[in-house]
Amino acid sequence: MNTILHPILEVHHLNKSYKDFALQDVSFSLPEGCITGFIGANGAGKTTTLHTLLGLTGADSGEIRFFGMDMREQAEEIKNRIGVVLDSNCFYEGLTLNQMKNIIAPAYSRWCEEDYQRYLRTFSLNPKQTIKTLSKGMRVKYALTLALSHKAEFLIMDEPTSGLDPLIRSQVLGILADYMENGGRGVFFSTHITSDLDKIADTLILIDDGKILFQEEKDVLLDSYRIVKGDVCWLTADTRPLFINVSETAFGFTALTRQAARVQAMMPEAVMERPHIEDIMLGVIGENVPAKERR
Repeated sequence: MNTILHPILEVHHLNKSYKDFALQDVSFSLPEGCITGFIGANGAGKTTTLHTLLGLTGADSGEIRFFGMDMREQAEEIKNRIGVVLDSNCFYEGLTLNQMKNIIAPAYSRWCEEDYQRYLRTFSLNPKQTIKTLSKGMRVKYALTLALSHKAEFLIMDEPTSGLDPLIRSQVLGILADYMENGGRGVFFSTHITSDLDKIADTLILIDDGKILFQEEKDVLLDSYRIVKGDVCWLTADTRPLFINVSETAFGFTALTRQAARVQAMMPEAVMERPHIEDIMLGVIGENVPAKERR
């Protein structure tokens, strides 16, 4: 019997306008049991989307539902069930970790001191240390400790591994994998470090210039594309339309395609490789981002 996966987050026709940028009719649905990578170039709208979902920025229109509940009507109950790790610093610099915890913990009805202490030990965090002395990696670990210490069912993370060294990034990804071992949970993970998502993501959403370009299962997406390498002379009026984002040099061309079978038939000597997420992202949005200021 198939397991029914209920949506943890549903977003319908979300719009938010600024002077020089806008989220435009953003819609997607995230099922439980999935780590979803939210990808896009810097300024594509990732942070604006997450802040709007969390009510940190007001939406102009649209519907946001967590666990089937409307964010406008049941925000307090929703926030009690989600954990948040933002790229921006949301802590009082002069407080110790424990002092900051004592401010935050009463806001959650399911705060678990035992979990908090366990994650402090796991991350080698000193509860008496002041926040202003924490490195970037330690701040992320502390934010994740707080997010995981109130039995959160859904984690929203904005660029949590940005600026971290590979070892700490690996630790954070390991914690997320452990977190997902219990059923009914989910993670929405905004990042431009697509190699992290190659390791842990189940589903990917691509946003560019405030618009959602696709939502796909990661493995299905990677199977749908191929990197093609070959001689430039093979690029003709008939073959060029098969490719996305063609790069040409004196030594040959490299391109992305969703029509691998046709390419193989027309270019039997071409080399085909499985792409990475970044290859697909760059191919879909194009390598030449318009030269304008984007949020």
